[in-house]
Amino acid sequence: MLDSNARRYVQPLLDATARGAQRAGISANALTVLGMLVGVAAAALVAVGLPVAGFLVLWLSGLIDAADGTLARLTNTASPIGAILDITFDRVVELSVITALAWRFPDARFELVILAGIIAIAMSLFLSIGAAVANKSVKSFHYAPGLGERTEAFICLSVMILDPERLVLWTWVFIGVIAFTMAQRLRHVLHALSKQS
Repeated sequence: MLDSNARRYVQPLLDATARGAQRAGISANALTVLGMLVGVAAAALVAVGLPVAGFLVLWLSGLIDAADGTLARLTNTASPIGAILDITFDRVVELSVITALAWRFPDARFELVILAGIIAIAMSLFLSIGAAVANKSVKSFHYAPGLGERTEAFICLSVMILDPERLVLWTWVFIGVIAFTMAQRLRHVLHALSKQS
């Protein structure tokens, strides 16, 4: 939801980041890989007990990750492999942070495993919808909007990192956001497919 609605506010920063990467000779796909590596570094910081540093580096990875699409459009190098890397590496970052939290806080492992599982199910649904519905957007495939998109995931992970005393509660909140988003996307696909037929 925030990805779509707040994009115009952060786009100047993404443009500046993309132009900086272009000047440095960094390709869009390389920027995607860099964003993933920075996100994994954030998880490592969380795992060793540096939550504030982990939080800051996580958001740096999000900035890099968001700028890769801007760079691809700027350099006219958008490609299916770029979209595949982007979606896959987003999950690598999320699951790295969840694993780091599970390592650091064993009492929340059950809930964190459920969270990892629902993320996998939600992505299966998201990609299935993308394959089933005709694409009419600038994205590489049909994008089904919902409450819980990338920014909301980062907000949930951030709260989980910074407030470990209520980690179980925040994990269930994140699970609820994803479940609600899945319901939204199911409703969306049923509507979209009824219009296609």
